Amino acid sequence: MAGVILFLAARPVTAPPVRPTRRRRSPYARLFTVPGTRAFAAAGLLARLPMGMLSVSALLMIAGSRGSYALAGAVTGTGLAATALVGPLTARLVDRHGQARIAVPATALAVLGSLSLLLCVRAGAPEWTLFASYAATATTPNTGGMSRARWAHLFRDDPAARHTANSFEQAADELCFLLGPVLATLLCTGVAPEAGTAVAAALLLTGVLLFAAQRRTEPPVAPARTPARPSVGRTPAPLRSRGLPPLLLTFLATGAVFGSLEVVTVAYADAHGFRPAAGGLLALQAAGSGATGLLLGLLPPAARPGRRFLGCVAAMAALLTLPLAAAASGAPLLLAAALLTAGTATAPAMVTGMGLVQSRIPAGRLNEGMALAVTALLTGIATGSAAGGWAAEHLPSPTAGYGVPAVAAALALAITATATAITARRS
Repeated sequence: MAGVILFLAARPVTAPPVRPTRRRRSPYARLFTVPGTRAFAAAGLLARLPMGMLSVSALLMIAGSRGSYALAGAVTGTGLAATALVGPLTARLVDRHGQARIAVPATALAVLGSLSLLLCVRAGAPEWTLFASYAATATTPNTGGMSRARWAHLFRDDPAARHTANSFEQAADELCFLLGPVLATLLCTGVAPEAGTAVAAALLLTGVLLFAAQRRTEPPVAPARTPARPSVGRTPAPLRSRGLPPLLLTFLATGAVFGSLEVVTVAYADAHGFRPAAGGLLALQAAGSGATGLLLGLLPPAARPGRRFLGCVAAMAALLTLPLAAAASGAPLLLAAALLTAGTATAPAMVTGMGLVQSRIPAGRLNEGMALAVTALLTGIATGSAAGGWAAEHLPSPTAGYGVPAVAAALALAITATATAITARRS
């Protein structure tokens, strides 16, 4: 199957010139006038849906069989940390050899890791095998980053279209994290504890195979380095790009928000007797985020994106205090409303931040640069997942666990505000 997909190739396409018309098209409708964009966007959605399922499925499967949220959080955190290390290397290979040639075998290895975790849990294998199996999923390719690289290539001369495409991609991420936890919870609690992991692995492999088959929208590979003249064809390392390190630190803190919020919400729902609703609560947070992400795409790009980013992160830090207050009431409906409201600030921060990342990365290493951003997020998610699991196990009340995402959001704001102030002094 992989051989057939890798054989399929077509001429790369570029965005058609925009002609004035009497009736103005929606910015989103304009994106999909380019041939092939609908196909790779749909395949990308299918490939990303498991990303919202895998960690929740692993949490429920491990916590249910071993009776420890601390162990479940540590296992998922270890896997995410491994992904943070391996992800940029996978993306560098994608830049150098092409998306289709690297994504398919990398996905196959990740799927084997998920199936190994399932079998180890079911067989009651030692705890170290759980860590090793979940760490093996680190080769999962960053489909969201590959999709953004395709949009950046197709609309390389159109900043407004790239802004809309980034908003669409962030909303797609949020949609997957909206549906993923719900589907994972339903499968793990209604079918079998291992069902969530099994279905996620099958969807991941199918989605990546379909995505890799869309060759005509695939961006060209980065020029190879000449052995005799190492500097020829070599683009600067993304980490050396000015202004990128502070952004990565902010993404790391934002990832801690996501990772801890997931674990503490599952633990809180379990402690209060409505564990099957945990996926729905997480879906509400993603729903609020996805809705505001789509609305942001209708706006023109910010004249000063750095200032917009600071405002979005400040809003995220303020709204993440709401779940902590709502959890203290013990009312599930109030917590649901708080999570929905808190989610409205996360996508605008991510959309604006990803736009800043793209503007500061050399074109020839776009996949690698965006993989660094995702690496920072995953590192934060891993840290937040472990911190959330520890809080659920050791703090006297499950309500206190919601202090972890609130503190992480405040840290993201402090980093962004400090970087903005330093940039203002230099300019």
